[in-house]
Amino acid sequence: MPEPWVSVDEVAGHLGVAKDSVYRWIEAKGLPAHRVGRLWKFRLSEIDEWVHAGGASGDDDAPGAKREK
Repeated sequence: MPEPWVSVDEVAGHLGVAKDSVYRWIEAKGLPAHRVGRLWKFRLSEIDEWVHAGGASGDDDAPGAKREK
């Protein structure tokens, strides 16, 4: 059986982060996501590979981190 596509809510829950972080990571860090109409869809295996490769690492999501505008 093929791996199901999941939503932003499910990815946020899987990673234990806010949905805003998921959207930010798509734009800024190359989180593997696929656009289906207006929705973003994901495969959890791709998300897990991205995390293991260090995709979510960095100080820009740390509390109190400064953001460039």
